[in-house]
Amino acid sequence: MQNSPRNLVWFSRGAASAIAWMLTRRESATCVAVHCATGSEHPDSDRFEREWSEHMAAPVTTLRSQDYADTWDVWEKTGWLSGPKGARCTGELKVAPRIAFQRPDDVHIFGYTADAADVERAKRFRDNWFEVSVRFPLIEHGITKAAALAMVNNAGVAIPEMYNLGYQNNNCIPCVKATSPDYWALVRKTHPYEFNRMAAMSRNLGVRLCRIRGERRFIDEIPLDWPTTSPIVPACDFLCQIASE
Repeated sequence: MQNSPRNLVWFSRGAASAIAWMLTRRESATCVAVHCATGSEHPDSDRFEREWSEHMAAPVTTLRSQDYADTWDVWEKTGWLSGPKGARCTGELKVAPRIAFQRPDDVHIFGYTADAADVERAKRFRDNWFEVSVRFPLIEHGITKAAALAMVNNAGVAIPEMYNLGYQNNNCIPCVKATSPDYWALVRKTHPYEFNRMAAMSRNLGVRLCRIRGERRFIDEIPLDWPTTSPIVPACDFLCQIASE
């Protein structure tokens, strides 16, 4: 007997992918939440995954690289941080495990939101991965990041700590795909050890990770008084009723 197509929700352990999982599970009995472990996330992400999984009354399938322990391991072994085609850590820790796990008839669910930047990211994903079937339920429902955070709170689960610290996403610490000096100034403030480690590594590799007034610069060149990103304020509108339906 042939297996039914799966709806794979790629659960990043952020608020948006959590809501994507919730919406998809209500629609499909073949919904599978999958997390690609990077080994470099905030420790509170473990708590969030556990509590959200309990809320969903469903497990998370965790995939791991067989070659690398975490993002730092990728960067140190390959000598490659990020470039025009993306970050090496993403390819090794997320894309490669996903490709090994997926089946041709899977539907891939991602938590891109209705915010303009995410809508553009979703378009690029479709263009780059045209051979796979994808859905973006938050975009379909018009749900922004602020709304997703509010919906998680309304479900009775505390949002991941990274959002409270001022980060726009619950990403790895640090995320080498970020080019904003505001982001790197925040890493310097909240995670100085990781900032200094990346500053030294990027200098050694000659990689200027941020842009200051349009010019590529090393992150240790960011002025000490540079402003940081601020927390997203959870904002609930009529769409938030979806969380309690």
